Amino acid sequence: MIYVTIERLSLDSPQISSFVVEGHAEYDVPGKDLVCAAVSAITVGTCNSIESITGVIPIHEMEPGLLDVTFPEQAQAVAETWSQVQLILESMLVMLQTIEVNYGDYITIETTYRKGG
Repeated sequence: MIYVTIERLSLDSPQISSFVVEGHAEYDVPGKDLVCAAVSAITVGTCNSIESITGVIPIHEMEPGLLDVTFPEQAQAVAETWSQVQLILESMLVMLQTIEVNYGDYITIETTYRKGG
């Protein structure tokens, strides 16, 4: 199972501040697992897009079965840039939710709130 945790700043300020992707789908054997491949392409591609398009460099840890991404607080300083980051992240979430709808036995998405919201 792939577990995706999306952390938002708060209910009042629902911007995504970080996300974690853990586990393996086990939809098929390694190398043929379409669910793992799709989730990896979407999440890594999102990080690459954010860096390339906005210049914001996510803080990340990546190893087999784990991608942990946090956005530096200073990224919020420029409203237009932060807005672009959020649009890309929300797009990532829509893509992951589409996978969850079709392959819910292999991926689950949870949302948490940083400020207790």
